Amino acid sequence: MRGKAAVRSELLAARRLLSSEDARKAAAVLARRALDLPELARARTVAAYVSVGSEPGTRALLDTLRARGVRVLLPVLMADNDLDWAVYAGAERLVRAGRGLLEPDGTRLGADAVLAAEVVLLPGLAVDGRGMRLGRGGGSYDRVLGRLARAGAAPALAVLLYENEVVARVPEEPHDHPVQAVVTPEGVRRFDAPAGRRQHQD
Repeated sequence: MRGKAAVRSELLAARRLLSSEDARKAAAVLARRALDLPELARARTVAAYVSVGSEPGTRALLDTLRARGVRVLLPVLMADNDLDWAVYAGAERLVRAGRGLLEPDGTRLGADAVLAAEVVLLPGLAVDGRGMRLGRGGGSYDRVLGRLARAGAAPALAVLLYENEVVARVPEEPHDHPVQAVVTPEGVRRFDAPAGRRQHQD
């Protein structure tokens, strides 16, 4: 099997071929599909992220959740690549940060704030039929998932992708965590990950 770096390069190249109009249309549909997740429909606190560039768009979803009264936590990248969190207070309260990211300008709640989330929406580049997610390689969400596991927190984990990014198999390492669902503009797919892979391995 090819390594993670090669697969990431291929998937990122495919994303760059998307027109801005195609990406905008996909984001609107993705928001509707995500709300088909029962866990998301009933959640009071959701950890999400602000999509940038050609990532599957999250902006419409963030606004819909906030309008419903959901407390939406967004990540704030720290110097060591770990994530702090702050509450989403609307698009006008997002500020430019390092690596082209957008972050909320509100009070930082600490890395453990994610433990309150009932659903964690994860960025990624691909997911396979076992629910194994391929991230972008920075390790930030590996830390988040490890923190959740060590605390005994068990939020629903879902990754937001384009349909072509649901693949047969992704390269994995012992610390990788499965997700329970993937949301694409075409719909929601759920996974029944092996129980042994649900535990964090240090």
